[in-house]
Amino acid sequence: MPVAPGTGDGFMPLTTQRLILRPLVAGDADALHRLVNDWEVTRNLAVVPFPYPRELADDWIQSTRRSLADGSGYQLAITGREGEHEMLVGVVGLRIDAEQRCGRLGYWVGRRFWGHGVATEAAGRLARWALANLDIDRLEAGVIIDNPASAAVLRRVGFRQVGEGTEAFLARGGEHPVWRFEATRDDIFPHAEPASEDGSRPMLLVAACALIDADGRVLLARRPEGKRMAGLWEFPGGKLHPGETPEVALIRELKEELGIDVSAACLAPFAFASHEYEQFHLLMPLYVCRRWKGTPTPRENQTLAWVRPQKLADYPMPPADKPLIPLLRDFL
Repeated sequence: MPVAPGTGDGFMPLTTQRLILRPLVAGDADALHRLVNDWEVTRNLAVVPFPYPRELADDWIQSTRRSLADGSGYQLAITGREGEHEMLVGVVGLRIDAEQRCGRLGYWVGRRFWGHGVATEAAGRLARWALANLDIDRLEAGVIIDNPASAAVLRRVGFRQVGEGTEAFLARGGEHPVWRFEATRDDIFPHAEPASEDGSRPMLLVAACALIDADGRVLLARRPEGKRMAGLWEFPGGKLHPGETPEVALIRELKEELGIDVSAACLAPFAFASHEYEQFHLLMPLYVCRRWKGTPTPRENQTLAWVRPQKLADYPMPPADKPLIPLLRDFL
């Protein structure tokens, strides 16, 4: 599968209305040490000692660069502006468990910045980016039970409390009870309108296309951050506008999404999906196309991947798309 955008030295900073989340650099060490060498901060962090030695800041920043490069962790500086100057506010990060397809979220903010919504803004931004761009299906977090403010941050972001347990806290010198939280794409990203009072669900008509190149590969697009089911892979396409046929809708969508020109004569009906989601019923005809003008280029912040038919099942897809994979694989 393709490398997630934002890994390694090419990580693009994440922005919010007030903040920038970027990789830590050696020059952050002094400010980081001043902020985290505070009992009120370190007492809530599982793996941070107190007092916090100055040299540990240098070592830890170097370790974050290595984990960022290999995709095993995303520890980012939370920075803001003070006049013309950037200032370090705290740190937000994810540790990735590739086998479990899970990311563990953690964060801290310097005490002088408490009470301004910084943790919620930073944690929410990283959570949305991670589920939309990394090969994970869920996020988890733990909060020591005498830190209800941090638990409130997770709930505002979209996390659900799923249980309790214990974890070792280095600064406190032992095991302490924690609340355990979890979130999936359905928790973090907005949903469509719910079903009507009588239980019926609106019908959503969507047309999709399997673009097949000269090597027999199929183009998949990854739903970008901000869309429902962000991070899942799908066939390019989209909703039908009123009065549109599936072919007309596909011609329009492929131009808007990928910048390519397709004629109706090159769209061959192949199969269809009929799937009942919680908020709507999806009906989606799938077409096959082998000829188009132009080079498919992501125009809506999506990630594209040309995939061999036998590898299609390796890409997490929405439930409606999954039954189409064996049909397309056998056809190709």
